Amino acid sequence: MISKVGQIMLYVNNQDEAVKFWTGKVGFSMISEENNGQGMRWIEVAPTKGAETSIILHNKEFVAKMSPGMNLGTPSLMFFTENLDGLYSDLSNKNVKVGEIVNMPSGRVFNFADDEDNYFAVMEK
Repeated sequence: MISKVGQIMLYVNNQDEAVKFWTGKVGFSMISEENNGQGMRWIEVAPTKGAETSIILHNKEFVAKMSPGMNLGTPSLMFFTENLDGLYSDLSNKNVKVGEIVNMPSGRVFNFADDEDNYFAVMEK
């Protein structure tokens, strides 16, 4: 049985720029970086060092060569925050592309984009 979401694979064009975005603008921590010596490099980032779920940044071009036909599109990720207005302001001040705050039946939500125009959502919980 599956008990939790452990890692989310995010396929990016530029891993170094993706790390800068997630750590420098969103405020995540870099958990680990590994390289198998054969071109496969993966970088783990998460909201905090002890987070149960993390994002693995993979090189999109390399994965496409290894696994032709694999869907490398951006997964639809929903992050939670206790301070939606503060996060919205912080991302805006760091020149992150953010959408409008929207009132949904389940709570207030906004989306933001990374430097490769992958969009993610944040909900106040």
